[in-house]
Amino acid sequence: MRVYADHEMPPEVERLYRRAVRLERWTLAYLVSAVALMGLVLGQSQAMKAAWVEDLLSLLPAIAFLVASRFREREASQRFPYGFHRVVSAAYLIASFALLVMGVLLFADSAYRLLIRERPSIGLVEVFGFQVWLGWPMIAALVWSAVPAVVLGRMKLPMAARLHDKVLYADAEMNRADWLTAVAAIVGVLGIGAGLWWADAVAAVVISLDITRDGLRNVRSAFADLMDRIPTSPGEEQPLELIAVVERHVRSLAWVREAEVRLREHGHLVTGEVYVVPEETGAPLPHLVQEAVDDLQQLDWRLREVVVVPLPALHDERGSAPRPGKR
Repeated sequence: MRVYADHEMPPEVERLYRRAVRLERWTLAYLVSAVALMGLVLGQSQAMKAAWVEDLLSLLPAIAFLVASRFREREASQRFPYGFHRVVSAAYLIASFALLVMGVLLFADSAYRLLIRERPSIGLVEVFGFQVWLGWPMIAALVWSAVPAVVLGRMKLPMAARLHDKVLYADAEMNRADWLTAVAAIVGVLGIGAGLWWADAVAAVVISLDITRDGLRNVRSAFADLMDRIPTSPGEEQPLELIAVVERHVRSLAWVREAEVRLREHGHLVTGEVYVVPEETGAPLPHLVQEAVDDLQQLDWRLREVVVVPLPALHDERGSAPRPGKR
């Protein structure tokens, strides 16, 4: 059985990928510290609990990215002839589904506490011999959980686009949006202090809806990629510009009369087929096809083993595309 040839990223892309791996490791260490700090001052605030759960869930995309980075480097084998690049899409789906499930559960819990009119209280704690309202340490923990995360998210977004990595993009979006969670939780904590019992539960509902929205959007995107949707840029529903680039290049070849492209995502990479109707040039067709394949590999580092299929016509009399080899 034929297996995929080894695929190496260009040196500049490989350096960027290694930088993204290091950044995710730092993110993981930071998130652990934020989760631990918030756990120490959790109290009875439902909004604080929701923010803590979201920070806990924020660990999933970072872990998924780091696990996928290990599998990506494995060579293709007879059992896995297409290699392991698609583990990126699988990791994306797992992390997104966990996010969606926890968001729904958190919403149900928060809405229930709002309906039964639960009235949480925040007491006092002793800090260096002084009695301090627990809300202030809560707010400090929330600020620590948000500000560095926003900075990390902004650093990752351009990396995700350059690497065509949707797990990294989902993680960056979660990090960048953490300020909303922190603000909502702070409002909930201050609401308890002001005697507004409902403010805490409402803030928790807002946070849970944000988690659910992120989870639903990412699950839909990850599932579509695994179902061989046309390639799209991270965070976008529009077709990847690379599709048009490949079509223009193939149609510009002197020996090609007509051409159509069918591409799909394979983790970081893009693979698929190019169907062409050749001109009568007298040149050996296998050599022309091989040259076209080699040219396509040079167009973009994401293209991998794109198959060029010569056909007598792109569409038969019924308007459907003929199968390769059908006459």
